[in-house]
Amino acid sequence: MADQDPHRPPKQLDAHELTQQFEQLLRTRRLNALTDRGRPRHPAQSSPYPTPTPSQQSSHRGPHPPPRPAQNNAPALPSYSSLRNMPKVPSPPQDDHSLRFRSLLVGLSFKPTHYENPGLLDEALSVIPLDRIYGEAEDESQLLQAKAASIGPNAKPEWGYQDCVIRALLRWFKRIFFSFVNNPPCPVCAAPTVALGMTTPTPEERARSATRVELYRCSAGECRAFERFPRYGDVWTLLQTRRGRCGEWADCFSMLCRAVGGRVRWVWNAEDHVWTEVYSEQQKRWIHVDACEEAWDNPRLYTEGWGKKMSYCIAFSADGATDVTRRYVRDAVKHGADRNRAPEEVLVWITDEIKKLRRENLSKEDRRRVIYEDHREEKELRGYVVRALAAEIGRINLSGQPPASGEEQKLPERASGTQEWREARGEAGNRSPHNDQPPREGH
Repeated sequence: MADQDPHRPPKQLDAHELTQQFEQLLRTRRLNALTDRGRPRHPAQSSPYPTPTPSQQSSHRGPHPPPRPAQNNAPALPSYSSLRNMPKVPSPPQDDHSLRFRSLLVGLSFKPTHYENPGLLDEALSVIPLDRIYGEAEDESQLLQAKAASIGPNAKPEWGYQDCVIRALLRWFKRIFFSFVNNPPCPVCAAPTVALGMTTPTPEERARSATRVELYRCSAGECRAFERFPRYGDVWTLLQTRRGRCGEWADCFSMLCRAVGGRVRWVWNAEDHVWTEVYSEQQKRWIHVDACEEAWDNPRLYTEGWGKKMSYCIAFSADGATDVTRRYVRDAVKHGADRNRAPEEVLVWITDEIKKLRRENLSKEDRRRVIYEDHREEKELRGYVVRALAAEIGRINLSGQPPASGEEQKLPERASGTQEWREARGEAGNRSPHNDQPPREGH
């Protein structure tokens, strides 16, 4: 190499260029690490370098370590737990199962858009006893404020006034307004009826979004009258009939929450249940609300109370769709069901597609707000996973055995529906003989 000219000025270092080179190096190393992590290696794929002898290894004194010898035993493929922690890149659906799942979710995403109908909002407000609801909410809000003031000057109430409005609405809806239907009574003699199965909806029932109709017959020998139970999906009709099961309860209650000014989500569960989420401005997060059970902010109810195994919990709102399964399934090993309808990357792509569709007409300010809420909720959902792992580690005693069952918090079992109906759906808690089987359709 020729000697450098001593009279030549040294080359100036460009800090920006060095930063870019260093960042590129880090990206390359990260990409190589992820690729090696997910790529199975076999014995035949040995290192291209010759395996050094022990003498060569001992005599190697260069600046780089000697090449690693090829392993005789092929390492095991990466486990699912390690793969699911890798970054998920949204991927469009390609196979038939993924395409059907996309069609299902896109169809379900239109449900909350009906809650924005001005005519339905006026109709919903007309059936709500606003004086009673607002009075109860004011009383509870003042009680919470006094409780916070007794703690200290900087303490804040657990729930805000709007939260108290929804809580009062929940109590009225469950105890007075809506009725849960097991088998509808006979329309002639009011005797109990026996289920006969499904029947074809009439044109009028179809017009009210009843795609399924259950048929019953009176159990009284001298009557034997038939009764139809249409599963209406039209909120205006539900405001008149005021009866149903989980689907009707969640649909009608979500509409009433929207009517009193709440931001609502309609949450669909693949194992045949639906409920509501309401956004709390006080706590800056989405709150679980199940009108059937009069449940407030108790997301572990289904898995740890009912003994239900759950795979997908997707929340739909006027602003998009979000996979909120981690809020409701804290222990995926114990309470999680197989998520096999589509790859996780495809599900991310589908929810992003629905968000883009719902938010295209939002103002810049509203778009920034919902994006910020998305990031905050993702942090919250990740926190559930971290806390669940930490709690599991903390429950392990020195002998390595899990704690006795009495040491764990007991959550209530399902109250709505008959015992036979709950057992058939796998929602009767630990006593259910079918809690390892998917429940029958018909929420």
